[in-house]
Amino acid sequence: MKKITRKKHLEMRIQSVLPHPNPKVELEQYSTPSIIASDLLWNALSLGDIEDRNVLDLGCGSGIFAIGSALLGAKHSTGIDIDEESINLAFENAKNVGMDNVEFSVGDVLSLSSDFDADTIFQNPPFGSQKHADKGIDVKFVEKAYELSPNVLYSFHMASTEEFLINFYHDLSFEITHIFRYSFPIPKIYDFHTKESRDVDVIVIRSIL
Repeated sequence: MKKITRKKHLEMRIQSVLPHPNPKVELEQYSTPSIIASDLLWNALSLGDIEDRNVLDLGCGSGIFAIGSALLGAKHSTGIDIDEESINLAFENAKNVGMDNVEFSVGDVLSLSSDFDADTIFQNPPFGSQKHADKGIDVKFVEKAYELSPNVLYSFHMASTEEFLINFYHDLSFEITHIFRYSFPIPKIYDFHTKESRDVDVIVIRSIL
């Protein structure tokens, strides 16, 4: 397959990644928009974090970061999610995009063993903001990523927790190199949503070990 060399071409390709048809509120499943995913992936590519690298997408959902990484020349790309429906969808999405070299598996991210050979980790974990959610689960994902010892970690978080997160990352011996800022659209997909859509300020922290 011809290598993607322009950001807009990447966005066009991953626009076909379908969102979860049956999102589960307890898992806080929200699909990452292609415009945000393509921007972050392109930045990661420019920083040398994707091409010829082993990429791991934790809590991969529909698989957009694993698939996007494969499109950009990752040596190996793997997605893991606790939800079997998400993994089935991720396989379907990879097939639709024409990428048959992406692996996906069902698994609890927080129970993963530390024998994964990951150069780069992407994760858009639940934020623990819903009443039925696991509070602070996003930092538990960061702790697990630390155990897996990647060269680079890209992790989504609520922007309102930035000051706490900076200290948290430093305490784990991560060095924060970049903070990317996005307005993340939350569509009306759960019963408790009262608006058709609202935007939430999020950050993606790039850190290295």
